[in-house]
Amino acid sequence: MSLASVGTVEDGLAYFDSLPAVRVEEILGAWRGAEVPTGNPLDGLLDALGWHGKTFDGPDGAHPLVFSGPKGLFEVNPALVPIGLAVRFGRVLRLPVVPRLARAVLPLLRTTAPKARLRMVEYRGVVTATTCYDALPIHDHLRRVDPDTLLGAMDLRGLDSPFLFTLRR
Repeated sequence: MSLASVGTVEDGLAYFDSLPAVRVEEILGAWRGAEVPTGNPLDGLLDALGWHGKTFDGPDGAHPLVFSGPKGLFEVNPALVPIGLAVRFGRVLRLPVVPRLARAVLPLLRTTAPKARLRMVEYRGVVTATTCYDALPIHDHLRRVDPDTLLGAMDLRGLDSPFLFTLRR
């Protein structure tokens, strides 16, 4: 199985489960993110908003939402993002005007302070590096695809299945 063969949440989780764990110290640095479409209610939203990826400065210095804008990259405070609305009204948020408006507002949610931590957490039977958001019930569990690629499973309270994404150095 490979990333290219992932089409459903079940496929994605089977592939995720086949991958080895990764340690916190192995993933420090800047990563470029991409969604893995599986039919999740959040599919397409981050890409539409200009999500760039994540930056891990250290165990206590994780920036889980890095976006690209006209003036370059910037971090967004996840606590200010209405994730509950995104889950409930994902279809409405895909209307072309909504991402354009949201992209205009995102710079107002900017932060320079880390808003998450990296910890080793057990998920699906394996202890692996995990981004633990400070102010939201979100954990991004990470597994190694290859030395420069990670597969992430965002576990959000209230979301029936994880949102899958990749990170590349």
